[in-house]
Amino acid sequence: MMNDAEIQIQFPQPGNWQEFTLTAVYQDADGYTRIDRYTQDEIPANQTPAMAAVVAALVELGEDWQAVQVWARLGKNALTLAEDGTYTMIDAVSLTVEAVYAETRGRRIFTASDYPAFIITDPAAVAFFKHFTTQYEHE
Repeated sequence: MMNDAEIQIQFPQPGNWQEFTLTAVYQDADGYTRIDRYTQDEIPANQTPAMAAVVAALVELGEDWQAVQVWARLGKNALTLAEDGTYTMIDAVSLTVEAVYAETRGRRIFTASDYPAFIITDPAAVAFFKHFTTQYEHE
């Protein structure tokens, strides 16, 4: 089964990382698409370090480009090389970023091929993604 879940993060004031809207798009247990929105004040405290990891990746853009919108997707697209020379697929959050250029206000899409830091293998970031895109059963 393919997981089409994604998290969208909008920054209404590019460069101001403290203010954002997070939208989680995922399928619930019954197969229906759910869209949940959160403001920065609604992010659980235990999830804020992972959000900081996302922001740290965005800082890679430098001062000329400021992220306006981010799409985060979970995938097995990160590899680790073990001591015996074998590769292991690990969960990672991959970012796609729409940014605006400070001087001209021009826009561009950046991916992990532009900035390898956009592939976040930190387990906290993976847990963050799953926290917002997993339907919890409340019986």
